[in-house]
Amino acid sequence: MIEVESLEKLYGDFPAVRGLSFRVQPGEVLGLVGPNGAGKSTTIRSIAGIIIPTRGRISIGEHDLATDAVAAKSLLAFIPDEPHLFDYLTVEEHLRFVGRLYQVADVDSRIPELLEEMELASKRSALPGELSRGMKQKLAIACGLLHHPRALLLDEPLTGLDPVGIRRMKATITRRAESGAAVILSSHLLHLVEEICTRVLVMRGGCAVAFGTIADIVASRPALAGRRLEDVFLALIDPTGAGPE
Repeated sequence: MIEVESLEKLYGDFPAVRGLSFRVQPGEVLGLVGPNGAGKSTTIRSIAGIIIPTRGRISIGEHDLATDAVAAKSLLAFIPDEPHLFDYLTVEEHLRFVGRLYQVADVDSRIPELLEEMELASKRSALPGELSRGMKQKLAIACGLLHHPRALLLDEPLTGLDPVGIRRMKATITRRAESGAAVILSSHLLHLVEEICTRVLVMRGGCAVAFGTIADIVASRPALAGRRLEDVFLALIDPTGAGPE
């Protein structure tokens, strides 16, 4: 569903992403992790079509993002860590606007379902300025889910959510994967990655330093056996290779 081949992105002479290749199949949740500056946001925004790669190929559902962008983007949803909303559209008007953009035939039935799922039913007539940070995030997520995306890109999706919202969001992500969506989740919350991701891609300096299930990554590095996920992560991103004591 999501295929990245030899992705590279240069900012001047600085390589933000270097030679990155991976696939995410329907039903998978890929955790994209790494320190600040590892290239995670550049990678996920390149897949979303916001950033144009310097080299490489990205396809969504066999549609090349460079040559068949409309078809590719119609299959995906990108939800950034900072929601971008229209100041003078209500919660429901946001969803109806997105429904028109994506030509969602069942928008009248989808809107009440998503408002309930995101706990926004009581806020359907509210403007963004009346919403909390967490509610704005929920609205952005609802807009992204409206057209049943087959590829779901999430950049720190739990930002601003309370504990109840976090639990519901984890369930939402899991349900979308179980229904056949390919999901990429970029997060610094390692417990979230461990809980819901089927595979993990660890990045450092724009490159992949580990890719696979957590069990496979640990098994390929005997020195990490028995370590906590946090220790495994720190060892993988340590440029000296020393890792935590």
